[in-house]
Amino acid sequence: MFDMLADRLGKAVDSLRGRGRLTEENIADTLRQVRMALLEADVAVGVVKSFTDAARARAVGTEVMRSLTPGQAFIRVIHEELTRVMGEPGRGLNLHATPPVVVLLAGLQGAGKTTTAAKLARHLIERQRRNPLLVSTDVYRPAAMTQLERLAGQVGAAYFSPQAGAAPVEIASAALDHARRHQHDVLIVDTAGRQHVDQEMMEEVQAVDRAVGATERLFVVDSMAGQDAVKAAERFDAALALTGVILTKADGDARGGVALSVRQVTGKPILFVGVGEKTEALEVFHPERIAARILGMGDVLSLIEQVQSTADQEKGAKLAAKLAKGKGFDFTDLRDQLAEFSRMGGVAALASKLPTQALPPGALATVDEGSIRRQIGIIDSMTPGERRRPVIIAASRKRRIAAGAGVPVQEVNRLLKQFLQMEKVMKKMRGGGLAKLLRGLPGQRPGRGGPH
Repeated sequence: MFDMLADRLGKAVDSLRGRGRLTEENIADTLRQVRMALLEADVAVGVVKSFTDAARARAVGTEVMRSLTPGQAFIRVIHEELTRVMGEPGRGLNLHATPPVVVLLAGLQGAGKTTTAAKLARHLIERQRRNPLLVSTDVYRPAAMTQLERLAGQVGAAYFSPQAGAAPVEIASAALDHARRHQHDVLIVDTAGRQHVDQEMMEEVQAVDRAVGATERLFVVDSMAGQDAVKAAERFDAALALTGVILTKADGDARGGVALSVRQVTGKPILFVGVGEKTEALEVFHPERIAARILGMGDVLSLIEQVQSTADQEKGAKLAAKLAKGKGFDFTDLRDQLAEFSRMGGVAALASKLPTQALPPGALATVDEGSIRRQIGIIDSMTPGERRRPVIIAASRKRRIAAGAGVPVQEVNRLLKQFLQMEKVMKKMRGGGLAKLLRGLPGQRPGRGGPH
């Protein structure tokens, strides 16, 4: 997330790490690099000026100049100012209203409103124990209704099917009535988008809002859209009095300008961040964590939360108990772990939350997400006995497994080698070894698991 901005800001602040003395000159030089990085990331000019002015005032004061570790103190100032610009942590959805609470999603076409509607429904079902109803009022793009109905089925949410030929306001009103009669405590309304803001669009979304009396009116914005999206947010806010913002596609090649601009420009809080296409890829917005990621400090807290919410806790407990009893780690266990990696977005998605110092240079460039699927295929081609006792896999067995998985024998050999390495790591995790491993990560306080 925000790779380009992270790279530029990382280079700007790296020269300050470990410095015993800072001068106004090298502070000014660093801030000049920071300003250029922010502008290239498409951050609004006014936001850039506010950020650099605040950072400079703090940097040349006693807070940094008289610190025992001024380089680290200045980096902390940049982190805190990035956090301030992005606003307060996401509060989640406001559900303190007479049910059904109506959540209205608005935004430009292609921002990801329909997928976001399903993600919110899943969040409400799994985290809030709610019973949401989904409805689309996009009568201009029939595929949007079909898509939302399909996604609703995937996340286990109810979907309201409108009558053919009904207008958006009629659809929204009928869905609200249905939600009341069928004990749905939340109604999520997906509205139509356009390629650009126009008066007809605004009047329609205003009419839908009046019909349902939305508690939450959320602007869904593509993180890669640039400052045009921020201007659109201002227009939507003028029409709807927005209550919050959801950033989407933050896992892509996002420059970061929207995330760093939309809160300060519109005054509306960012509530959630979409970090992938899967319906579980929605995170509550934590500005301090995103600022840490941008500066290469990692985001171990979000990683832990993601593992806790996504991982199969029962399988994890069984594996932990198995290892604690001294029983060996086998290929069935490895297959479970690979499947968990895939569900959580792959190795690259997880590694993006680790401090940059925790990874060898260029490590992520070597990651091939398709290799996880091939490795699962190789394991699936093994017999139960081979999974339990990999030592019996000789040359003839390797050829049979490779043929079954449709891969060269070399890939089978590579997986066997990786398995032996992982088996050694698992042995080290016995007796508190995992805690020791986590404490050894850069960005961890001695004796504690939390980030700086």
